[in-house]
Order: sequence, then structure tokens, then C-alpha cells
Amino acid sequence: MSDYTRKEIMAISAGRLVNDGDILFAGTGLSMLAATVAKHIYAPNSVVFFETGGIDPSLHELPLAVADPRVMSGTCLNTGLIDAFAVLVHRRLRTIAFLGAAQIDPHGNLNSTALGDYHRPSARFPGAGGALDAASLAYGSIIFMAHQKRRFVPQVDYLSSPGWLSGGDSRQKAGFKRGGPMAVVTDLGVMKFDEQTKYMYLEQYYPGVAPEQVRENTGFELDVSQAREAEPPNEKELTTLRRDIDPGRLILG
Repeated sequence: MSDYTRKEIMAISAGRLVNDGDILFAGTGLSMLAATVAKHIYAPNSVVFFETGGIDPSLHELPLAVADPRVMSGTCLNTGLIDAFAVLVHRRLRTIAFLGAAQIDPHGNLNSTALGDYHRPSARFPGAGGALDAASLAYGSIIFMAHQKRRFVPQVDYLSSPGWLSGGDSRQKAGFKRGGPMAVVTDLGVMKFDEQTKYMYLEQYYPGVAPEQVRENTGFELDVSQAREAEPPNEKELTTLRRDIDPGRLILG
């Protein structure tokens, strides 16, 4: 990966998953970068919005966080948390939430609360925040993870945000009207979920990464038989990302 970084290919890979016209719920960090990449390169008619109330900002300058005043620059509407979440859950909109977590299991359930026993954890995190609402009520979600065995686990230590629960139709039976994880974008590749079982499988691996390397860094059995090598970022994608989206390398580093 001498011509691009892992963060760059992750942001570009996530952006490629967005359809023009999608409504994108972005958080701080890589999810914000990916949403902006989608808007600038692949889906010009998409709408990016933030839980702090900035809806459809110009994104001429990349915000550092969701509380950065730049999320309000050039918006069609400056509002607040309640209205932003009303957009997120609107059933006539294809809202895609960009999420992250400390752990993920084979069905895309997320833990962003604690590792180990909840009452005596080895590590405690800030919690789900708006990710619980997004994972429960948005049309779908795209999840960012570092690809490590300790993060890809057979069962999350704490269920912070629901994925496909136990697989199959268990999410629907639990009362969720729509939603569920669409893809998991990592620093090694892109995972998706079987349409019937809702079990994770490797869909793409990055250039220079072997499918077996992805499997070895996963803490549960991962099907790599359907995997293909991802298209590397092209010159236009990288130039737009580096020159126009994050020239100050706020997120790219």
C-alpha cells in the first residue's frame, strides 16, 4: 500500500457503497471522512447530516468533530438533536449510518460500552450514544473497525447496538421494522452479510492483503470463498480526498 494509506482506502471503500440520493448520518472521525468522500466523489445528490443538527452542509471544509461549527456551514437547515434523529428514522428515506465500535460479532452486533464483565470491566468506553438509535432505526449501517481478533469476536461482551442479532429473521422478530448492517469496512477489506443467514463473510480484500490474512485476524470462522480483490484507489479519488476533502489531514493524519 505504498501509494495510499489504510485510512484512505477505508474511506474510499465506504464511499463506494453509497448510492446517489442516500441520506448519510455521520459521526466524528473516519465516518465523517467517508460521508464527505461519498458526497464529493460518488453521490453528489446524497445528503450528509449530523446529530448536532447540521443538515446538508456544504462541507467545503472538513469538520473536526460533530460539534465543530463547520457542520452548520452552508446547510439547508440548522436544527438540533431531535430533528436530526427525526431525519434518521424517517421510513421514506434511505438513511445510512456510519458507525464504529470496540467489538463486533459475526452478525454485526456492536459493543461500545465495556470489555469483560459489565460490573468489573477490563475497559469501559463512552457507550453507544446515538449509534444505538442509528443501528435500530436507520435504513442500514456501514461499520468501521480495525481488523483484529480481539475486536472480531464470537459474541460481544455487551450489546450496545443491534446488528442482525442471532441471524436469520431474528432482527425482524425482535420488532425492528427495518435496518441492519450492510457492510463492515476494515483496514484489511470489506465484509458483508449473507442474505439468508445474516452471517458475515469477506466480500473484498485490499490489494496487498491475502484472504487468509483477513481470516487469521478474525476471532470467528469467516467465509472467504466469495472474496475478490478490491479496486485500488485511483488518482482522481486520491487527489479529491487529499486536496479537496482533507488537505489539512485532520482525519487522515
